[in-house]
Amino acid sequence: MYALIKPHPFYGTLRVPASKSHTIRRLLIASMGKGTSSIDYPLDSLDARSCVSVCRALGASIEERASAGSACPNPPNEQGGRLVRWTVTGIAGNLDASIKPDRPLDVGNSGTTLFLSLALASLGKKPVTFTGDSQIARRGALPLVEALRGMGVQVKSGADGCIPITVQGPWQGGRVRLPCPTSQYLSALLLAAPLAPAGGITEIEVPLLNEKPYIALTLSYLDAQGIPYEAAPDFSWFRIPGGAAYSPINGPVPGDFSSAAFPACAAAVAAQETLPAPGLDVPVPPGELILLGLDPHDMQGDKAFFTMLARMGCKVRWDRQDANASPASWRLTLARNGPLKGGTFDLNATPDLLPVMAVLGAYAQGETRLTNAAHARIKETDRIAVMAQELGKLGAAVEERPDGLIIQGRNIHGGRVDGRGDHRVVMALAAAALGASGPIEIQGAESAAITYPGFLDLLGKR
Repeated sequence: MYALIKPHPFYGTLRVPASKSHTIRRLLIASMGKGTSSIDYPLDSLDARSCVSVCRALGASIEERASAGSACPNPPNEQGGRLVRWTVTGIAGNLDASIKPDRPLDVGNSGTTLFLSLALASLGKKPVTFTGDSQIARRGALPLVEALRGMGVQVKSGADGCIPITVQGPWQGGRVRLPCPTSQYLSALLLAAPLAPAGGITEIEVPLLNEKPYIALTLSYLDAQGIPYEAAPDFSWFRIPGGAAYSPINGPVPGDFSSAAFPACAAAVAAQETLPAPGLDVPVPPGELILLGLDPHDMQGDKAFFTMLARMGCKVRWDRQDANASPASWRLTLARNGPLKGGTFDLNATPDLLPVMAVLGAYAQGETRLTNAAHARIKETDRIAVMAQELGKLGAAVEERPDGLIIQGRNIHGGRVDGRGDHRVVMALAAAALGASGPIEIQGAESAAITYPGFLDLLGKR
């Protein structure tokens, strides 16, 4: 699918979609846990639906409630309503009695679902096979595969730990060494290890760890569940006893800082005319974008984007509307009061921000350096190479480095680009179109629905 997006102003008020990281963790914890959980206002995207499918195959019962009302922050789903709640009845950790994989479990494009559920499925004694789409087929998980083998799990996989991957427990525990170019490998073991048989101990040595904030996010769920563990302050070592169980998990899913970066970028680079942006609520002062549903105290690593945006010269202001209300009462106001300014940004903890930061760098005065993000090459695409190539088609001056990009700010013109089937690349290029000198046509635009359904419509795509 092609999407054509023309330059135009972008301001108003919008609610940010729910967090993919929180949604998938809650689905898996609820599915493996005891009793019934209510996951309110989750992310209704292709990745989240892939996780739901996997959880059902593992034996969980998941019912959904949809509403046509406007209070729900998600876009309409395939039934035409808006997803309000997933009600999950868990398997109480009893995989052997509940699992029903009559065919391989398809994770679609969701690496988070693959890595986290791979470890959880290793707790059972029945073989479970995982597969996915063509991008997932290129994302090897060899460090995780070797760590599971170190726990006594039988694992069969393609070269470099690629799908199809078959795991078969039981999980016996032990000490393993797990280098983590992606934090998802470690999150997978941290979620699964507490459910291993009582008396067993899982010890994890972590010589390399990128994306540390996402480990803090995973640990926040263990803390909320009262799960015992020991951890080095720098997350280089963990000790987790088995024999625990997950309790029901309830409540609304926080907004997604990773997704929020894209409309924020669009507002920062958009043409500065006094016209309303299509699809957004007004009134707000021309040029201001107000984002609802985010919590500045959330542990998502990509909230650092708004600190970076402020460093580049944008106004970034948090306001609490009601001191006694939920996190959804926060308002984040953004405005560009002058030209964007380049700078140097270390993206080791936040490699998913590389595509959107590259776009900001292309519009900023001076030089922008995105560094320490070599692991951005092992995402859905090699995002370092792809962003250099695709922004180059639009006239940007981008130098590819082993661990990032160097961008010289200049005017961006219109043209045709290829999103390479990578949702973050597509959304970053779509945001870039709002300030270009002409329309930008994006091939493979449908992949934006993996994490942010409706984003391209928000930008007025044709």
